[in-house]
Amino acid sequence: MKKTNRNRRPARLVPVFRYFLPWLKPYRNTLLWAALCMLGATLMELLRPWPIKLVFDGILIPHPETRAFLHTLFPPLERQEILLGFVALSILAIAVFTGIFGFWQSYLTSRVGQQIVADIRQRLYRHIHSLSHSFHDENALGDLIARLTGDIRMMRELLVTSVIYLSDRLLTLTGMLLIMAWMDWKLTLTALLVVPLLGVTVFHFNREIKTAARKQRRRESEITSAMTDRLSAITLVQAYAREAYEQERFSRQNHRSMEAGLRATRLEAHMNRLVQVILAVGTAAVLWFGVIRVQTGEITPGDLLVFTAYLKGLYRPIRRLASLTGRIAKAAVCAERIIAIFETRPEIRDRPDAQDAPPFRGEITFDRVDFGYRPGRLILDRASFTVAPGETVALLGPSGAGKSTIAKLLLRFYQPLRGSIRIDGVDVERFTLASLRNQIAVVLQDTFLFNTSIRENIGYGRLDATPEEIVEAAKAACAHDFITRLPDGYDTIVSERGASLSGGQRQRIAVARALIRNAPIVILDEPMTGLDVEHRRLLKTALRNLTEKRTCLVIAHDWETIENADRFLFLNQGKIREIDRNEARRLVLGDRSTPTRLTA
Repeated sequence: MKKTNRNRRPARLVPVFRYFLPWLKPYRNTLLWAALCMLGATLMELLRPWPIKLVFDGILIPHPETRAFLHTLFPPLERQEILLGFVALSILAIAVFTGIFGFWQSYLTSRVGQQIVADIRQRLYRHIHSLSHSFHDENALGDLIARLTGDIRMMRELLVTSVIYLSDRLLTLTGMLLIMAWMDWKLTLTALLVVPLLGVTVFHFNREIKTAARKQRRRESEITSAMTDRLSAITLVQAYAREAYEQERFSRQNHRSMEAGLRATRLEAHMNRLVQVILAVGTAAVLWFGVIRVQTGEITPGDLLVFTAYLKGLYRPIRRLASLTGRIAKAAVCAERIIAIFETRPEIRDRPDAQDAPPFRGEITFDRVDFGYRPGRLILDRASFTVAPGETVALLGPSGAGKSTIAKLLLRFYQPLRGSIRIDGVDVERFTLASLRNQIAVVLQDTFLFNTSIRENIGYGRLDATPEEIVEAAKAACAHDFITRLPDGYDTIVSERGASLSGGQRQRIAVARALIRNAPIVILDEPMTGLDVEHRRLLKTALRNLTEKRTCLVIAHDWETIENADRFLFLNQGKIREIDRNEARRLVLGDRSTPTRLTA
């Protein structure tokens, strides 16, 4: 499988936008309305200084050209009191329309941004579920959560907010420059003298900020991974009294994350400070040169006032654009991390010619299978065996011999290096993954229960199960009695990972979940480890009901779990050999005369 690369170069904006463009297309109508509102807001922004010009050139310091224009436009405006009222109403109207256009632009943009975030998160969550076990072995859960939450939130900043804002500012800048050039091209050139220096400054800091942002996101992912890992093991931490130790470890990681964040913040602050100084130089130059041109009569005081207002309006978005550069850089890094997940392809996936599996009889065949988790180290070496339909086979061997690996290969969590795995004589690769796994039930040592009702936890084995079928499965799993004694019965909410139930109760719910699946093949992986005598007795009855008339692979280190098996396979150093019941008993119970005693 292609691994996510944490050290890849920063994603450039154009490829990022091209990659995520399909997510914007369903909302093009809404974005079009947002764009129209943006045009309206831009028009109001361009009109804002002109009422003040009319006050100066039409009332305070009357100018012949302005008076002639007002006469042409509407003769009563030559009267100062009417002109003053018109100016006041114009200012009010511009403010009202600016608010209306701004509100709808902001609302529509925010709505699209939220919808896109939800779409990307849904697609990313689905894609992560499709990735093979090898991917999840190599990527920390906390890092994946960070990408599903914080990174995707930043994508909204990049894909919608920044696009609309940039378009708005660029449109406003273009309009202002055109009007300023029409009013006085010499003053316009003076105002633009600082732009090249501004561009060089922003470009330099943009690279630095992007590098710092990448490091910051990596540190934040490490923090999330650490919190997920440590909090999920809170029982172990407290049992070993390692609270202070874990707090110190977290403190070091937290400090490194803070330092990375501060570096990005310092760079943004330095960039903003330099941008403000450069823009102040441009403003001073325009005012100096503009006053001279007013004194020589080349422009009116009102023209200089409008020009200065436009200059402020010109520099303000430039300053904000420079500030936005840092946010865009951070968002680009987040986009890079999300794209890295999307570009990861599952190692295990349906073949183009894969078909739904027919109902299995349950014959399992491993034919000269080689497999290893790491290159050069085989867990299974030319492993071959056959399990007949309805037969229960116990897998024995020391820890790490490959017993659980056989179960994972049968479920197609991993791909054999060589050899084939067949069910009913057909290679499992010819079946779709869903149809294959739907006919296999699994009960693991570390039973996982979801933080939902017991009814839903049992029904997870078959989503269309009726309430009556759920109860019947619970009865067969010897779980009905304790469930009905709970405060809310089957509607009792299980705490996270089933911590509110005992180990035996969790296992019996897991057996009920497997029973309701009614699968022809069952895998039991250390199902009774750590249970007391009473729970073992109840679970043994439940497992007997589960495995009856089904093909079953049992992985265990205790004799009580496997004593009713039909056959016994011993795994050691990659090899598999069949042993008789007596030898299996000696291996499990630890007869001193047997040199190959099992170790848990």
